[in-house]
Amino acid sequence: MAANSDRIESFIALALQVTCHAVNSATNRSEARSLMQNTINRLAKQIAASIAFIGSDCRLIVLPEYFLTGFPMGESLAVWAEKACLEMAGAEYEALSEIAQKHGIFIAGNAYELDPNFSGLYFQTCFVIDPSGTIVLRYRRLNSMFAPTPHDVWDKYLDCYGLEGVFPVAKTEIGNLAAIASEEILYPEVTRCLAMRGAEIFLHTTSEVYGGTTLKPKDAAKITRAVENLAYLVSANTAGIVNIPIPDASANGGSKIIDYKGTVIAETGAGESMAAFAEIDLAALRRYRKRPGLNNLLARQRFELYAESYRQSHFYPANTMLEKEVDRKHFLQTQLETIELLSKQGVI
Repeated sequence: MAANSDRIESFIALALQVTCHAVNSATNRSEARSLMQNTINRLAKQIAASIAFIGSDCRLIVLPEYFLTGFPMGESLAVWAEKACLEMAGAEYEALSEIAQKHGIFIAGNAYELDPNFSGLYFQTCFVIDPSGTIVLRYRRLNSMFAPTPHDVWDKYLDCYGLEGVFPVAKTEIGNLAAIASEEILYPEVTRCLAMRGAEIFLHTTSEVYGGTTLKPKDAAKITRAVENLAYLVSANTAGIVNIPIPDASANGGSKIIDYKGTVIAETGAGESMAAFAEIDLAALRRYRKRPGLNNLLARQRFELYAESYRQSHFYPANTMLEKEVDRKHFLQTQLETIELLSKQGVI
């Protein structure tokens, strides 16, 4: 996307931790849409109150993973697509756009989404809506255990969107924004490819276990991704998921903001909360990125060292959903076949 020249030097970002009201129990599309609209109505009030408390310089609000619907629990791809997936220009996006326009903010979130180019499939999509109400970023999750990804239809996806559509970065007045979903924080290649394209702020939508006395892998990865890419990371977790058999608080708490030095500058505990907000100092970040020395890890990258190893290695296969209909057994079966192959090769 084209760069926005009307940039600001600092602003407040908020990782808004809200409860996910799942739509799994909905018996039809209309009922599911009603539940989603109720969530948006709640969000409208929570966002307005949060901005009133934090101040008008709160310009970015990041919402948790699949905050409108929850995740499929046994539903077939076709049933979940009909029940819970958004149209690319659907009413839910329009309603969220109205909130962004009303408050002059950027809203980032995550939803299951249909794409007319890929009939019978859906993608888990991270999106950013700007203050004009325009969707300025649409990133489809690349690593998922039980949902289709662009890699599963790789050749056609590249034909439709190109590599820049796989790793999009929105260049806006509040910085260069990029999105990652949930466990993708554990995949350094995703954030690296976004950093290569100028990403300054990673918007991490997640729904994960929080708490305990030991550092969880995802929390360690959040710090690492920020440090190795010299970028801010805004991570919004759910405040529990209701209306499903899994106990409500299984994924609850720990939304946080991490700066480019790996410092957690804001964090909240469990429950619905707007406490995870902090200043994003773009001017300081850009000065740091231009400073030579040991800590400038981004400028010290030697990608040619690794390119051939990546080019020669083939693990999880591409295009497995390109020409055939599949059910949910496909995902686990493909992983099992990959493990068998890597075992035969002596990789694992």
